[in-house]
Amino acid sequence: MSRILDQRILLLVISFSASVQSTKVLSVWKKCGDPECEKAMSRVQATTDYLGPDCRYLNFKTGEEIMVYSKLSRENENLWTGSKGKDFGYFPRDAVKVEEVLIGEEVEVLTKETDFLCLHEDKYTFE
Repeated sequence: MSRILDQRILLLVISFSASVQSTKVLSVWKKCGDPECEKAMSRVQATTDYLGPDCRYLNFKTGEEIMVYSKLSRENENLWTGSKGKDFGYFPRDAVKVEEVLIGEEVEVLTKETDFLCLHEDKYTFE
């Protein structure tokens, strides 16, 4: 009986740590076009195909257009956030080229825990 309980606890710990790792905060700060990060900052075009490591990332093909809404800053400046059609997520800034800048000034704001959750079928999920 004790062995079964030990195995269940171990599985629970492994499951929890995997969940924490895949939903970790990628940056504490981000830059946006407005304090609510609702205004598009720029329009970019993919210069390469990109397939993200998990559901928080935006996948795209070379030549596709993406609207940028935020850019992670300070400790992780390589990731931007944007949308392509109804898909939304993070992508590396070196996988795109800026076609049009839509704002005059960037605003730096704190990220929220919800910035790093996966959104599937209108509900937040941890993967």
